[in-house]
This record gives sequence, structure tokens and C-alpha cells, in this order.
Amino acid sequence: MANALANPSAPAAGPAFAPGWLGWSMWGLGALLYLLGFFQRVAPAVLTRELMSDFGLAAASLGHLSALYFYAYVALQIPMGLLADAWGPRRLLSLGALGAGAGSLLFAAAPGLFWAGLGRLLVGASVAVGWVALLKLALHWFAPSRYALASGLALMVGIAGALSAGVPLRLMTDALGWRPVMLVMGLITLAMAVAIWLWVRDDPSQRGFRSHAHPEVRGPARSGGVLRGLAEVWAQRNLRLLFAAPGGMVGPVFAFSGLWGVPFLQVAYGLSPTLSAGLCSLLMLGWAVGGPVLGGLSDRIRRRKPLYLGGALAASLGWSLVAYCPWLPLWLLAASLALIGFATGGMIIGFAFAKESVPPRLAGTASGVVNMGVMLGPTILQPAIGLVLDALWDGGLQGGVRQYQLAAFQAGFSLIVLWSLLCSLLLALTRETHCKQTQE
Repeated sequence: MANALANPSAPAAGPAFAPGWLGWSMWGLGALLYLLGFFQRVAPAVLTRELMSDFGLAAASLGHLSALYFYAYVALQIPMGLLADAWGPRRLLSLGALGAGAGSLLFAAAPGLFWAGLGRLLVGASVAVGWVALLKLALHWFAPSRYALASGLALMVGIAGALSAGVPLRLMTDALGWRPVMLVMGLITLAMAVAIWLWVRDDPSQRGFRSHAHPEVRGPARSGGVLRGLAEVWAQRNLRLLFAAPGGMVGPVFAFSGLWGVPFLQVAYGLSPTLSAGLCSLLMLGWAVGGPVLGGLSDRIRRRKPLYLGGALAASLGWSLVAYCPWLPLWLLAASLALIGFATGGMIIGFAFAKESVPPRLAGTASGVVNMGVMLGPTILQPAIGLVLDALWDGGLQGGVRQYQLAAFQAGFSLIVLWSLLCSLLLALTRETHCKQTQE
């Protein structure tokens, strides 16, 4: 009271910021759905033998089955970014979990390739909400200085899902079969839909706290501005580059760990399926660590471009070693995969980079545009490598499943190396934001 009398022009005290645990609990439920989406994303790599045998698939057909997830995911990224700005993350995450659970159940019960593909397509379409909704929650519940860190931690949680689809999925499949495992995952995802709807809120103001979001992005987007906002985002040079570049970092990771890495490692190094799956998991683990480390470091040094570009160059070198040097000792192979994963974590910087390159009200749209570019990588690379493998197949079969030679894998993996190098070139052309909002 004394302070108010001494300074009558001082504004009245407003609501406090939400306690940290509350914001992280909102974000955490969304992150769990993102984890389940990552599990579904890379599961075909471990189930290669089972899927090819059950559905009578060649490499190209398996590549397309796996990529159906990505086809739907990519197609919906920009719409989901727009809906995140217009509807808010709570509705998106709840509906996404509901659809993903149904898709997983359909995939588990599929009597043939058509139904398996439909289930895979439904899962990909449904979990497309995860990333942009998580970034939207971070924008409202966390201080701006924690945005890149929260993005990195989200990636870490997602990759934990990918790791659970490595050796653990292999062991569970060997013990129970792949269909019961996918059935359980579907039921868990349906339960997540209920939990998200009951607990998550779009903005701290809905819990009586002060929001961290810029005033322009609080509440629903203004009507009639959807297409205009998309055009405004696309007009930014940085956004076009940040859309095109990350597929060359993320695509190779999912093409390798999400489908072709296990059979390649068996052929090139004579490793067991379990050890091959473990090495693919090591790649994902490096990515999980690299995301928050490089994201947090970017916030600290207030630079986006150097770490992102450096990660792309390091990943290019690593992929060249793995693809073309099959005589590497096991420890160096493992180190190379871990380094590739860590360096690829730099792609997380792209989302903060993009947010700073557009007006604040279009943050969700920008995230959707960039994430669409991210997922174009595996969408294209998984089936493209399969086409190369089939083109170079020498007719070898084992248990009715096609076997591919090392030269065929190396030819297919040339696509990984080339796209990784292109990513580096595109990032070199971006303009630094210095962690500041360059558009208002």
C-alpha cells in the first residue's frame, strides 16, 4: 500500500507466472504422445522380417508401407500449424491421440497389406499434431529464453520412443509377436487422449496465471487470416531455406534407424539383428542428447546458424564413413553413428530460428512449415532407397524374404550422403537472427 501511495502511477500487480511443475506437466503429457508417435515412426525397422514375411513384401513395397506414416504426417504439417494457431494444442493433442490409437489397433489386426497401410496412414496423420502442438505449449507456458531448450527436450522425449522401438521392441516381438505389441500400444495411446483432454490447457490464463506468450498470439487466431498468414510466412527467405534444409538431416536418420539400418549392418558387418538394432538405437540416442545440448547452447551464445550448419557438415562426414567404409572397427562404427546422431540434434535449432524469422502471431504456422520440410526427408528417402535396392537385387532369397548385397545398400545410401550435403549448402545461405524476433 505504501509503495502504491508513493508511486500512484505504478501498475496494479497482475497474476504471477505459473509454477514450473505445472507448465512442465502440461507440456509433458503432449510430449508423451510425441514419444508414442516416434515409437510408431521407427518400428518397421525392427519388424522388417516380420512385415516382409506376413505381407509378402519386397523392399520397395516395405519402404512404401513404412513411408505411409510420413506421407500423412508431411501432408498435414502446414494445416496442423495453422490449426495450432487457430484451435490451440489441447484439442489437437486429444484428437491426435484418439486417431493414433485407432490406427495402431487397425495396424495390429490388419489381415492384409491394404489394412496395414491404412492403419499406418491413420497413425501418421494423427501424430502429425504432436510437434507443432508441443511448440505451441512451450510458447505459452515457458519463458522465451527456454524455447530452444524445450524444443530440444521434446526431441529427446520423442527419441526415447524411438529407442523403445529398438532392442526392447525386438525382444517383445520375439516373445509375444508383433501384433500383440502394437495392440497394447494402441490401447495406451487411447488412454493418453483422455488424460490430455482432462489436464492440458492452452494458456496459463486458463489456470489463473500469467502467460509467457506474446500478446498477439494469445487466444485464437484472427479469422480470415489463414491463407494470408501462410503466404506471409512463405515470403520470408529464411523460412524457405529452413523448410528445404532439415530433410537432409532428419531423412537420413529415419531412413537408416527407421528402416534400412538393421539389414545394412547385418550385410556390411555380419552383426546380429539385436546388435544391429542396438546400433540404430545408439544413433537415436546421440540425437536425443544433441537436441537439448545444441539447442541450449544456441540460446546461450545467442546464435542459430553456426551450430545448425556445423551439425549438418558433421553429419555429412559421418554418413560418408558409415556408407562407404564397411571395414570400420565396431567401436568406430558406433562412435560414428553416435556423432551423426548428436550432430543431427542441431536441427532442433531450426524451429527457434524459424519462430524468430516471422511475426509472433505466426509461430505455429512457421513451425508447421519447417516440420513439413523435416519430414519430407524420410518420406522420400525410405521408399527411394527401397527402389534402388530392388533395382540392384541379384535374386537372393532367405526364408522367402529378399536379400540385398552390400553394393546395393551403398548405392541406396548415396542418396543419404547427397541430401545431407545439400542441407549444408542451404543452411549456409540463411541469415542469422541472433536469437531476436526479426519480424513484428
